[in-house]
Amino acid sequence: MEALHPMRLKQLLHLAAFPKPNKTHFIFRKLIPLSTTRSSSSASSSSPASAAVAGGRNRRSSSQTNTSDREAVRAIRIKKVQELRSKGLDAYAYKWERTHSSNQLQEIYRDLGNGEEAASESDRVSIAGRIVARRAFGKLAFLTLRDDSGIIQLYCEKERLLSDQFEHLKTLVDIGDILGAEGSIKRTEKGELSVCVTSFSILTKSLLPLPDKYHGLTDIDKRYRQRYVDMIANPEVADVFRKRAKIISEIRNTVESAGFIEVETPVLQGAAGGAEARPFVTYHNSLGQDLYLRIATELHLKRMLVGGFEKVYEIGRIFRNEGLSTRHNPEFTTIEMYEAYSDYESMMNMAEDIVTRCALAINGKLTLDYQGVEISLERPWRRETMHNLVKEATGIDFTKFGDDLATAKEATLQTLAIGGDNKNKSSIEACPSVGHVLNEVFELVVEPKLLQPTFVLDYPLEVSPLAKPHRRHAGLTERFELFVCGREMANAFSELTDPLDQRERLEEQVRQHKKKNAALLSETSNVEDKCKKVVDDDDDDDDDAYDVTLDEDFLMALEYGMPPASGMGIGIDRLVMLLTNSASIRDVIAFPVLKTPQL
Repeated sequence: MEALHPMRLKQLLHLAAFPKPNKTHFIFRKLIPLSTTRSSSSASSSSPASAAVAGGRNRRSSSQTNTSDREAVRAIRIKKVQELRSKGLDAYAYKWERTHSSNQLQEIYRDLGNGEEAASESDRVSIAGRIVARRAFGKLAFLTLRDDSGIIQLYCEKERLLSDQFEHLKTLVDIGDILGAEGSIKRTEKGELSVCVTSFSILTKSLLPLPDKYHGLTDIDKRYRQRYVDMIANPEVADVFRKRAKIISEIRNTVESAGFIEVETPVLQGAAGGAEARPFVTYHNSLGQDLYLRIATELHLKRMLVGGFEKVYEIGRIFRNEGLSTRHNPEFTTIEMYEAYSDYESMMNMAEDIVTRCALAINGKLTLDYQGVEISLERPWRRETMHNLVKEATGIDFTKFGDDLATAKEATLQTLAIGGDNKNKSSIEACPSVGHVLNEVFELVVEPKLLQPTFVLDYPLEVSPLAKPHRRHAGLTERFELFVCGREMANAFSELTDPLDQRERLEEQVRQHKKKNAALLSETSNVEDKCKKVVDDDDDDDDDAYDVTLDEDFLMALEYGMPPASGMGIGIDRLVMLLTNSASIRDVIAFPVLKTPQL
């Protein structure tokens, strides 16, 4: 570690000691947002900073603060912990009895006039939270305390505090510390509701400095990696996760009011089914066998229908060992639900119910702005077939091709002017059926343009192995996907209940997957090519070969008989992104998967 210059250390120690103030006003820095696009929720913001004192931090950007400065601050604060203990005070308390949250106080005393104090015994309050700002003026100090509900000012006069507590406030309390305070309520002449502190305790002594006033926590990777600091520095980040919790609660309320029962299915499974995705594989030592983290909850929920349940749902984590992007995280959350004696029309109505109720719960309206695009969630939403959407966008009528795969590929490449050796051409040429070509064209051309809520109906049979054949159109299925802002939000079927048809389709899926694996292995057989492969952190494609197997137990369950049913899965992370105007899935997952940082 770089040695700290003696003069710098002396300056830091001087700053941390907080000598008795003279007529000069000492302003302790406050937290501000990470970027200029975010708004600050500061209190006591009327005074400009004239000195930067934050428990030994000097006035510089977070990116400039080197390791030696950080360690020096930490050493100073550890000494403060030792000093507290030498005075018989615990720097890490067991408990604090609170009477109110800051938001409750703001609400209860909203009518208290400027300059008034509620000094009766019944107005004595006890509060606790983190100190995020402070100012000192001789025998008076102002601290801004933040708890889970908001902020409130602590008004600290030397005459009101017990014994030598005011001196402790100046010398031992730093920004970032968690304090408990007791006192009465007053509103200052400037209109700031405050707790007039008569006693306080340091409940948790912070050893590391928070991001500074001028730059905050700006490194995007560090924000995700140290989310706890991100939430301290930017209260609006924590608000996203409060909204996420409210969205999940509203989803539960919606489906349970419709009679659905929440169930739990295994995370560790003997066969990874319900989707085509690479699973995470682990090994159970006692059983001596491989197990898989689930890639979907579908097949076990259908087993519940076989067992006699008629309306079931599960909100749970799904794991897919695939790429990272702004839309994909290897660990994500979905709700899957299944209803006996219904079809995919029922699930369209349920999808509208869930999304609109969540939007009203979070935003109080059915119009929202997502990354500069105004979205209307007013019902009913557009419902259109995949065939019609592709024809509308490209002019290609896939119904005329029948099973003529070569003609479908040629027409697609010519119409879309896809040439050369590029990924889109390779994807279309690799399609094993006309239905696969149709799906590729949809994903390439149509999907990004579906900004307003749209149900895309009647997917090809070849890409929907778990969906029931369409009752009127051969080669199609009763399946829909919901798209908003060019992203899939939900996927639903009239469920396939014919066990023989289901077996045949899954076996065909396995055969096609093995062909794809063989092609991939052939393409990457050259060792030099393998060595040249670069993993892109913002690429959600992952073309390495992996094995898939049939879930024989699920197929056996179907042979006992599953009632006609519909089923739907909704990506909760993407729904939260939409309703909180978050650009990346990492913004709505508290601790997303990240690459190990390079040292």
